[in-house]
Amino acid sequence: MSAAAVPAGTDGRPLVVTLALDGASQDRLDALRRAHFPADRNHLPAHVTLFHALPGAREARVHELLAAEAAHVPAFEVRVGEVMRLGRGTALRLASRELDGLHARLLARLRTELGDEELTAQDRHRLRAHVTVQNKVDPAAARALADRLEVEVSPWSARAAALELWRYDGGPWLPVRDFPLAT
Repeated sequence: MSAAAVPAGTDGRPLVVTLALDGASQDRLDALRRAHFPADRNHLPAHVTLFHALPGAREARVHELLAAEAAHVPAFEVRVGEVMRLGRGTALRLASRELDGLHARLLARLRTELGDEELTAQDRHRLRAHVTVQNKVDPAAARALADRLEVEVSPWSARAAALELWRYDGGPWLPVRDFPLAT
């Protein structure tokens, strides 16, 4: 994503916050998603969603919070690869104490500064970090892929590199800004 792909404003469309991983891990996850996600629904690269629908009208404050947090959090390692069964899809879980702490701090600040009423129920919950590689398929197909990935995918260590802010646009997301983690 570019540094400022979409101008900041008070657009009412929801904002999405994701965690960017190192290039090699992103490429690997994108390849899995392209191979297994239904093509007619695959509008996005593989992603780790931290917050699903922050209020677009509060974009300036969300920018400030993400910039402040990213400036003080060094890039960190994340374990990728444990298969998650989603019923009608399959994902790979991400595990990292640093990621859990980052999400918890951001959630606490969002609750304090935006208010609980500005957050969706989904965004108020503890993070279950994952990358969805298949979704909205027949449960038998999802089970088959999960069984296959449990054998074929060896867990690996990825590097968390940045927070990414997106604007939801009814299917695709529009990139707003990246916030690189401290080096």
